[in-house]
Amino acid sequence: MNIILFSRKELRHRPEQLRTILSLISKFGFEYSINEDFANVIEHLLGVSIAAEHRYRVMPLPTGNDVLVAYGGDGTLLDAVELRPDAKTPIVGINCGRLGYLTADNGEGIEELFERIRSGDLCFERREMLSVRGDVDCGGNALALNEVTIHRHGATMISVEALINSKRIATYHGDGLIISTPTGSTAYSLSAGGPIVDPMCRCLILSPLAPHNLTMRPVVVPDSSLITLRLNARGGDAFLSLDNRTYTLHDGAEIELRIAEEQLILATPHNNTFYDTLREKMMWGVDSR
Repeated sequence: MNIILFSRKELRHRPEQLRTILSLISKFGFEYSINEDFANVIEHLLGVSIAAEHRYRVMPLPTGNDVLVAYGGDGTLLDAVELRPDAKTPIVGINCGRLGYLTADNGEGIEELFERIRSGDLCFERREMLSVRGDVDCGGNALALNEVTIHRHGATMISVEALINSKRIATYHGDGLIISTPTGSTAYSLSAGGPIVDPMCRCLILSPLAPHNLTMRPVVVPDSSLITLRLNARGGDAFLSLDNRTYTLHDGAEIELRIAEEQLILATPHNNTFYDTLREKMMWGVDSR
């Protein structure tokens, strides 16, 4: 088994967890590699040396026996989705961030996680992603796991006309519009008042951002839908965000969104369910009196 470790240097890494990860990799005899920034952090915090053959600047080529372990928060995992060697490489997240809906392991079960990797006992879920095309240059990487968002640039209100399978649903006047997958329903869409959706549901969510018309509400549509968005930025520009990547969108731009053929293989440690994570993160049922 080949472990590909990935993290971002600006995180608050926990030395005791890093030490546990390295010791378990050694204990189970895994092949491994660590991205350059993360390797430097480990050396600084633990006072160890990471050999050149275990470092990478560009994600290693797939071996067919890889597990990509993202150490951080959900943002780190989203970066890992973009960088993964291929669509067949499963990703598992260890959370050292804050909420962590995707990085379900909170760091207390690292030993069990690596034991499950060794024994091939991880559970996996296939998560749908959004594919984007149209009047925007995404640099060849036009996939989003959580959401695609059109949002204003500056103080001027923008308008986004939305069509479902060529049928006009509404024109959203305000700060913008979020198109979310079920996986992303607990991310940006949730903060905009969108519903929480089980990630196994087959749907998409349209959530307006600060709509000027107060009757505007989130809408849930089938994931078989072709969503067309037309921007009116009043002669200016707006932004198009795919998860944590942002691009300039010019006035009059039209983009199309649909479910991508490619899916993410997300490992779920310790057989945690979505509802277990939801109860924990939302503190549902907790009596704080």
